Amino acid sequence: MRKAEQMGKLTRLTERSIIVSLMLLAALTLSCSRDKQVYLFSYFVNNGEDGLHLAYSEDGLQWEALNDNRPFLAPSVGESKLMRDPCIVQGPDGKFHMVWTAGWWEKGIGYAWSEDLIHWSEQQFIPVMAHEPEAKNCWAPEIFYDPGKDLFMVFWSTTIPGRFPETDTIDPNGLNHRMYYVTTKDFESFSETELFYDRGFNVIDGTLHLDNGTYILFLKDETPSPVEKNIRIATGSNLTGGYSKPSEPITGDYWAEGPTAMKIDGTWIVYFDKYREDRIGAVRSSDLKNWEDISGQVSFPAGTNHGTVFKAPVKVVERIKSTGSP
Repeated sequence: MRKAEQMGKLTRLTERSIIVSLMLLAALTLSCSRDKQVYLFSYFVNNGEDGLHLAYSEDGLQWEALNDNRPFLAPSVGESKLMRDPCIVQGPDGKFHMVWTAGWWEKGIGYAWSEDLIHWSEQQFIPVMAHEPEAKNCWAPEIFYDPGKDLFMVFWSTTIPGRFPETDTIDPNGLNHRMYYVTTKDFESFSETELFYDRGFNVIDGTLHLDNGTYILFLKDETPSPVEKNIRIATGSNLTGGYSKPSEPITGDYWAEGPTAMKIDGTWIVYFDKYREDRIGAVRSSDLKNWEDISGQVSFPAGTNHGTVFKAPVKVVERIKSTGSP
């Protein structure tokens, strides 16, 4: 009888151990799942008048709109009150920092930050080209965080008539862009505006990555005649300058803009606006030299325009799904 009782106690102890182990495993699995990161894509629709839109993906190919494709943040700064080309980067403080094109003909850019992509700070207008009386615009600003320097660089494209006369008369609309930048640690104080990229041609829509000690700049050659209008790559060893001449086009002959890139499982994917087809295209490469067009493999919400791909914890997406925008 005692032996039977002992066996019973052992059985109950074993069952309890199994239950506890399963509970711990479930908790660990849930924790790992919630720590998992997914891909997010910030974008605008139409002319950017309704504000920020977000989509998410688990594989970087199939993208689903969040918040039923309704905007998360309406624009409130700049004369035109637009929110085009939204670029979002998560900083080391956990905050999501965003800049955007505030209007077609502004001398500054929009800025706001959020901890959850739902609730946003008061919007600011940063007058990065106010010191240039003839500056026509500030297009497609991007944020890049450099961990080695522990600072953010914000860069964009501007036309200043007469500044680069060798290409000043090519564009029929009088646009002759070069890239400029400022740096900041807190988005409150900024360095003076400096020239970032000039290789003797009209250039817009830059996006930047750091890979194995090399800065990789994806850009659009905006040369109107003979037509280029394609995405290329420049590289450098210094964050703020000294980048190479651009590579050959990686997106075909022309009519591509707004590149944004992500390295997924060791392979680069560059998403871009096929703006004459009104859709997002993509190319893929394992070496940044040989590119495969995978536009037929990607799917984005209807109306998606020039945005930025970035990573965020899955719990951020779960919260958005459960609450939506305020």
